[in-house]
Amino acid sequence: MNVVLWIIQILLAVVFAGAGAAKLTQPKDKLRELMRWVDPVPPTQVKLLGAVELLAAIGLVLPPLTGIATVLTPLAAVGLVIVMIGGILVHLRDMRQQDTQERRRMEIQGAITCAVLLVLAAVVAWGRFGPYSF
Repeated sequence: MNVVLWIIQILLAVVFAGAGAAKLTQPKDKLRELMRWVDPVPPTQVKLLGAVELLAAIGLVLPPLTGIATVLTPLAAVGLVIVMIGGILVHLRDMRQQDTQERRRMEIQGAITCAVLLVLAAVVAWGRFGPYSF
């Protein structure tokens, strides 16, 4: 199970490092092409979310690799669970506001993606707080 948790941690770290870096470095107009939810959100909040995602990605892998403050790994996973709850809620809210079936379907896919990432982060939090802690 330890190997499975490591694989999940690395997968989550790659996903959230990429997403976080994009939110931190790309202008809002560029992000809008892939993330329609950024329209009503102030740019500073998008950047803050990017920073949280990037820090969580680092927290998933760096503490256990260095052996320093390993409790940060499950805490980072819990933080991602919270972020993904927000992501699901935003996608479900936006789904109701879409005018075409295709756009509604895209929001549902976004909510499902967030739900999968939420479950993966919850598994890491459970495993690293519990029986497979460092």
